Amino acid sequence: MSKQSEWSDVTASNEDTPSSSPLPPLPPISESMASLPGNGATTGQAQHTTALEGDIAIAKKIVSFSLSLIMIASLAYVGFVIFDGAELTGYRPGAAALESQEIYDDLIQANKVSLTGAGVTVCIVDSGLNKDHQDLDNLRVSKWKDFVGNANLPYDDHGHGTSMAGILVADGWMKGIAPDVTLLVAKALAANGSGDDAVVAEAIDWCAENGAHIISLSLGGAPGLLPFNFGAERSSAQAAEDAVESGIYVIAAAGNDGGEGDDGDVATPCSETAVICVGGVTQSGTHWEGSSVGDNNGRLWPLPIITPRSDPHKKPELVAPAESVAVINKEGTWSLSDGTSAATVYVTGAIALLLQNNPELAANGSQGDISSINQVKQWIQQSSLPKANQEGHDDNYGYGLLQIKALIEAANPPPESITAES
Repeated sequence: MSKQSEWSDVTASNEDTPSSSPLPPLPPISESMASLPGNGATTGQAQHTTALEGDIAIAKKIVSFSLSLIMIASLAYVGFVIFDGAELTGYRPGAAALESQEIYDDLIQANKVSLTGAGVTVCIVDSGLNKDHQDLDNLRVSKWKDFVGNANLPYDDHGHGTSMAGILVADGWMKGIAPDVTLLVAKALAANGSGDDAVVAEAIDWCAENGAHIISLSLGGAPGLLPFNFGAERSSAQAAEDAVESGIYVIAAAGNDGGEGDDGDVATPCSETAVICVGGVTQSGTHWEGSSVGDNNGRLWPLPIITPRSDPHKKPELVAPAESVAVINKEGTWSLSDGTSAATVYVTGAIALLLQNNPELAANGSQGDISSINQVKQWIQQSSLPKANQEGHDDNYGYGLLQIKALIEAANPPPESITAES
């Protein structure tokens, strides 16, 4: 599961709560004063005084009872806001999560387009989905398949899948990149985050068979998730390759073994030629240190053998938000998460917006092929924002940082540009 730090800017205090101590008693009317001539010391006046004192006593009891109710309600509210089992929760995300969302939306130009992904079908292969989060109130899952427990209704016993889905389709405090996509969900990872590669391949095939235009694979891109159990059966790499050959965009995480422990290349199936492989950046746009490096020169050892890669297929192709990303949690809370898993979904959303704007680029049943994907990858190469002093592809930073508006513009150049290039 992604490394998460819980945040909440909801606090409660008793500092302004009125005191519930009783009111001081009124001074008694002395008998000597009551007996003085001219002071109205009559039997009627004495009865009036007694009735007044009784009314004051009742009023004090009402005030005391009301203050007690206020105190009980305040304590209940504090309990709701601060503690919910082991989770920090409340009615809204904390300031850090909201700020992170704003920073990244600006960084990748998500706030510069008005598209929503309508008409595009996206399939997420992950640990499942918990639809009960308030930021998913309006979400409708078009199709669901559980390859782990065969459940008929969506669920998520790990949490990673829910967090990733929120980046794409949340429509509450968190705003997904493409909230109006038609969503398919395939559960291929178990409660501990592990999964058989053959099961993942089966899930990818299911996505393709059920009309997905884009398949989002944040597998292997989250700290804490266990690696696949590889066997001799059909692999996720083969399934991903078959999907792209039919014109389905497959977006996958580069992996999170960057730094000293890096194995020298991006994860599977991100390493497949036509798969769009996504690395990660920080909120400042610099390379996130946990993002896996790509080997684009080729190698014979260590295994697996890697052949040299050429443009526009060098790995990773691009980078997107991966550090302190605001996500929703299956418990109904919000947090910040690290990993190229999140970066993958940002790119998934961007491609969904592109296909909404340019539906001719989407696979149409048996009519799709890989040529549209290769064209889009060229536009990714042209539109991504390189880091300072970068020339060409960088094994850590790809062709550059995702720029959603620039990507759509690259696919839709003004007429004069087309004329000048022809």
